[in-house]
Amino acid sequence: MMKNARNLLLLVLVQVFSLSIVGCSQAENGKEKAKTSSEEQQYSGPSQLATFAGGCFWCIEAPFEGIPGVISVVSGYAGGKEKNPSYNDVASGKTSHRESVQIKFNPDIISYSELLDIFWQQFDPTDEGGSFYDRGFQYTSAVFFHDKVQEETAKESLKKLDNSGIFDKPIVTPILKFSNFYAAEDYHQDYYKKNPTEYYAYRRGSGRDAFIAKHWPVSLEKKYTKPSDAELKDRLSKLQYEVTMHEATERAFSNEYNGNKEEGIYVCIVSGAPLFSSSDKYESYSGWPSFTKPLDARLIDKPVDRSLGMMRVEVRSKLGDSHLGHVFNDGPDPTNLRYCMNSAAMKFISKNDMEKEGYGKWLWAVD
Repeated sequence: MMKNARNLLLLVLVQVFSLSIVGCSQAENGKEKAKTSSEEQQYSGPSQLATFAGGCFWCIEAPFEGIPGVISVVSGYAGGKEKNPSYNDVASGKTSHRESVQIKFNPDIISYSELLDIFWQQFDPTDEGGSFYDRGFQYTSAVFFHDKVQEETAKESLKKLDNSGIFDKPIVTPILKFSNFYAAEDYHQDYYKKNPTEYYAYRRGSGRDAFIAKHWPVSLEKKYTKPSDAELKDRLSKLQYEVTMHEATERAFSNEYNGNKEEGIYVCIVSGAPLFSSSDKYESYSGWPSFTKPLDARLIDKPVDRSLGMMRVEVRSKLGDSHLGHVFNDGPDPTNLRYCMNSAAMKFISKNDMEKEGYGKWLWAVD
């Protein structure tokens, strides 16, 4: 039934968008071999797994691709009793599996908590009957935790989101112990790359994009842009310019935000893009403002920094193309990461001013 429903939607999209839509139901034989990005070679260190379900796996896989610290993202089927299920079996509702994605990531570069923050923004967690146009258990959402830390982190993340007021109805996504995961057929892997026209038409036609736009900030790259170098030199102080454009480091303990305890968010001094919340700020005794995680890992770049005879992970504002600081793996729970930032690279917006300054959609992230 669900496979026919998806095919019906794709048929409608053919007529509306004049496209040759190929549905998620067109599976090929053979399972996907392990997919590994260049991140695995770029960052040495440990790896962990995260497994999420949020409806059509095409639409959950794509948002995690290309994020620094994410090694691979594989679409598949999770949580059911049946061994080696096929797409046809799962999509027709004949199994106890959900369409899911499994993410391999380096916890020294990106935390499980950051992955959860991205996951929650990709679907409707209040829908217990499926996901947008796709109906049935196989399209319901779930977080499959791999250990006790992931379980506690997921529950805390869900609780904060449920209390945020973002959704009119309570969140129904269950937090379940991981049992199994089977990679989907090769045709489904990287569907957004192989069939971009069909993929984006499907997202629009299913209602997923409209739902996300209603509840979350979108198209930030259009709103927050990097000014010309001449403008930056005119607008920024000498220290701000040297830190952001030439990777300088301000003095420890004598910078603007190290001791700041006010509630609000920290935004990129270059582009204005939101970066960190006061709720994730902590006293690291390093002399610089430190955070356990960014507001959204998709707004951060993390190239390897081999300067000064060391190998560190630099943190840059993606939309400002500007230096912020570095990330280290000596932080507190639950992320164990320390985002050590330069005050000169950021501007603080107090909680009371966030709405009028255009950052109202991030109020939920500030305690």
